[in-house]
Amino acid sequence: MAKSGATYSVMSPGCPSRVVLERIADKWTALIIQVLARGTLRPSELKREIGEISQKMLTQTLRSLERDGLVRRKVYPVASPKVEYALTPLGRTLIEPLQGLCRWTEKHLAEMEAHREQAASNAAQLRNGAPIN
Repeated sequence: MAKSGATYSVMSPGCPSRVVLERIADKWTALIIQVLARGTLRPSELKREIGEISQKMLTQTLRSLERDGLVRRKVYPVASPKVEYALTPLGRTLIEPLQGLCRWTEKHLAEMEAHREQAASNAAQLRNGAPIN
């Protein structure tokens, strides 16, 4: 358990802050936080908004986020149980940094794809014994 007033460093092997970094740096976490930043949603709405996430992965990620105190799960006791998810105050502190990361990704995607294409071309040239340009 994290100790109040303790000093943590993600650069220190074995530091528990690495577990937190792993959680918030996860693709599905980032997308779920982005969608929940707009408001409370049911699991089916989250799945539809995110797209290409399996029900299993959505459930696992939501459970982890709830366990970490980033997401609140509310169950309505009706005949067909209704469940909604919302960001907690702690989870809301991730909106701005994750939005920044998402914007950076979108802004630099073309540049990174060009680098990937060049690296693939260089690898193909090396396999064929041709000099790299």
